[in-house]
Amino acid sequence: MTPAPGPASPIRVVVADDQSLVRAGLRLILESEPGIAVVGEAEDGDEAVSSCLETDPDVVLMDIRMPGLDGIGATRRLYDTGARARVLVLTTFDADAYVYAALRAGASGFLLKTAPPDRLVDAIRQVHAGDSLLAPSITRRLIEDFVHRPAPGEASRAMLAALTEREVDVLRRIACGLTNQQIAADLFVSEATVKTHVNRIRSKLRVRDRAQAVIAAYESGLVRPGTH
Repeated sequence: MTPAPGPASPIRVVVADDQSLVRAGLRLILESEPGIAVVGEAEDGDEAVSSCLETDPDVVLMDIRMPGLDGIGATRRLYDTGARARVLVLTTFDADAYVYAALRAGASGFLLKTAPPDRLVDAIRQVHAGDSLLAPSITRRLIEDFVHRPAPGEASRAMLAALTEREVDVLRRIACGLTNQQIAADLFVSEATVKTHVNRIRSKLRVRDRAQAVIAAYESGLVRPGTH
């Protein structure tokens, strides 16, 4: 008889924010949730990077505006080191111009600090699962507000050339904010097929998640701000 699987390992989280009260509040929320463990705290970007290298977390809650090395710089440094942690950016305003820069640096999504506790927990689980935290409306507004599309270069064209025609179709729809379910309905295929295409797109573009695929689609010129 096959033994029952043991309990899943908790999602390991590092909390990076320059305000001690905010860190304490986030820790209190997260430690009350089963399956989540706060393994480190940081009050600036340098501490965030050090803590991640020491504790190897699954997810980092990263405040953008911190003294010294800010959240964007810390995210970029983590990404450059090859750390496996996924970064969930915390911001005060949904119109924060730094959010796009953080996504470009390697963040997997962003969340308002005013979000309710259950939304915070769901966001951590979602990012840990490999999904990006970018709702369709947020994807469109964020990109349209903060992307000034450069002229596609040879590297961008070569990147798209690696994709099949169907993968390009899927990537275009991802960049326009469609969910897998919506893409499946739009292309008359199963949701499982869409997931396969998404995984192949991520592999070919060498991006970690959906958020990075969206950035690549815009910066390659595949889609433009205002596309729906």
